[in-house]
Amino acid sequence: MFIGTILMQVIMPILLLVLIGAGLQRKFSFNLRAISNLITYCLMPAAVFINLYETEIEGPVLLEIIGYLLAFSLLLIFVTSILSKLLQLDKGESAIFKNSISLINSGNYGIPVSQLLFQANPLGISIQIIVMVFQNVLTYTYGLYNLISATKSGWEIIKSLLKMPVIHAMLLGGLLNALHVPIPGFLWTPIHHLSDAFLAIALILLGAQLAQIQIRTIVNRTIIVSSIGRLVIGPAVSLLLIFLIGLDGVVAQSLFIASSFPTSRNSSSLALEYEISPDLAAQSVLFSTVLSAFTVAFVVYLSVLLFV
Repeated sequence: MFIGTILMQVIMPILLLVLIGAGLQRKFSFNLRAISNLITYCLMPAAVFINLYETEIEGPVLLEIIGYLLAFSLLLIFVTSILSKLLQLDKGESAIFKNSISLINSGNYGIPVSQLLFQANPLGISIQIIVMVFQNVLTYTYGLYNLISATKSGWEIIKSLLKMPVIHAMLLGGLLNALHVPIPGFLWTPIHHLSDAFLAIALILLGAQLAQIQIRTIVNRTIIVSSIGRLVIGPAVSLLLIFLIGLDGVVAQSLFIASSFPTSRNSSSLALEYEISPDLAAQSVLFSTVLSAFTVAFVVYLSVLLFV
C-alpha cells in the first residue's frame, strides 16, 4: 500500500467529512454540545459494543495491549515533563503542553481511521477501542490532574469515569461476547444502524469544532514542539516499545497506528471548561490535526511494511 493510496483511500475521506463539518458549522452554527452528546451517549457506545461483541481477543493478547499502553503513556509523560522544562513554560502552558502530547484523539479520529483500515479484520478495530477507553481514563485522571489538581477530588474523577457510556458498552459487549449470548434481531438492527452512523457524524463534529477555533498566533514554538511530540515522538516511542515487547501482526500494526493520531479534542474542551490557556489548547488540536493528514499516512504506510 503506497502513501498516495493511503492518502486517497484513508486520509482523504476523513478530511472531506471534516471539511463538510467545518462548512456546515460556518453556515448553520450547530449546537455542538447536542451533537457531542448524541455521539457520546448513543453512537459511540453502539460502535464500541458491536466491535467488542463481534471480536475475540485472547487474554494474553489483552494483557500485552494493556502493558504496552501503560508503558507508552508513562514514557510520553516523562518526555513531556522534560520538554516542558526545556521550553520554560509557565504552569498553565505546561499543563496544556503535556496534555497535547499525552492525550490522543483515539475516539472521533482514531476509530474512523481504524474502521477504514481494518474493515476485514475486526481485531484491529477492537484494539483501537481499547486504546480509546484507556485514553479516556488517562484524560480524566492524568489530564485532569494537570489542569485542576487543586479543585478535583479523586472520588469525583472516579464518578466521572463511571458515568461514561463507552465504559458500560465496553463491559457489556465484552461480557456478552465471552458468554456467547445471542442478541435478537430487533435489538441488533438498531444498534448496528447507530454504529454505522458513528463514523460520519463524529468526523463532521470534529470539523465543526475546528471551524470555531480562532487561528491567531497558531504557529509558535510551543505549538510546533507539541505537534512534533504528538505526531513524531509518539509513534517513535511506540515503535520502540513494540520491538522491545515483541509484538507483531495486527496487534503491532494497530497499536503503532493508534500512537500517530493528533491531539485529543478533550484536551481543548477541558482547558476551556477550567479556563486554563484555552486558546493554546484549541490551536494545538487544530495544528496537529491538519499535520496529521500527512504523518498518519506515513505511519500507516510504515506499519504495512513492518507488520503485514
